[in-house]
Amino acid sequence: MLTLPPKVTERAFERLAEIGASDQGKALRVAVEGGGCSGFQYEIDLDDVKDGDLVLEGAGEKVVIDDVSLPFLTEAVIDFTEELIGARFVINNPNATSSCGCGTSFSI
Repeated sequence: MLTLPPKVTERAFERLAEIGASDQGKALRVAVEGGGCSGFQYEIDLDDVKDGDLVLEGAGEKVVIDDVSLPFLTEAVIDFTEELIGARFVINNPNATSSCGCGTSFSI
């Protein structure tokens, strides 16, 4: 079965450029860890690119995903949104069967 890597929206890459991630030598790291109210939670940070990372590039910026998190993010879309509650990077994950109200934790 063919698995597709996550996609990063143009808006997410534009936001990374606005905050100067590549100017700082950093990439946006998206990771999945155990915990949260639904079983798994997303960790989103600026970090260095590490050996074994999947690197997604656009607009001169990078988004990286470690090999342990990658299976949980197959076909996910990494985006940036601005809402009344604030601006943040969000993950639209078709693998998640449920998620919490804040959108940072999910179950499979």
